[in-house]
Amino acid sequence: MKKILLLLYYVILRRIHPFTSEDDSLSNKLRYYAVKHILKHCGKDVTVRYNCYFGIGDRLSAGDRCSLGYNSRLLGNITLGNDCMMGPDVVMMSMSHAYDRTDIPIKQQGAKEDKPIVIGDDCWIGTRVIIMPGVHLGNHCIVGSGAVVTKSFPDYSVIGGVPAKLIKTRIQQK
Repeated sequence: MKKILLLLYYVILRRIHPFTSEDDSLSNKLRYYAVKHILKHCGKDVTVRYNCYFGIGDRLSAGDRCSLGYNSRLLGNITLGNDCMMGPDVVMMSMSHAYDRTDIPIKQQGAKEDKPIVIGDDCWIGTRVIIMPGVHLGNHCIVGSGAVVTKSFPDYSVIGGVPAKLIKTRIQQK
């Protein structure tokens, strides 16, 4: 059943534009039905936007009310907390190429050890953000559009830039 739904998702459902601009459109409901049977874990009321790519989905976990962005590419061991939302064109990859040896081409060195990505609850990932292997974002974080996140950040961080840095915190310091 999972293989059939995966095929159906990539051949048809992934490419169906929403009929309305509302989150509860028929296209989103159809994608959610397929994805909840494909992903490692898929919480309640997850929104999967048009053209979202996640490989075979066996290592992606999405919490309740998550929103997976238009054209997003989510590959590897990734955990998204509850109430996360992401803009279009977000890329998260928990793996990378090995490049330590200089005597053989990088292409022939294989993959580095997989480093899981963990995104906390209630995070907002902006448009065209890239999140690199091993990054852990705390709860309630905001990542500005176009950021390249190469390291982890604590709860309530507002980050942006290339490479991403802390811009401010969302809580008042006393």
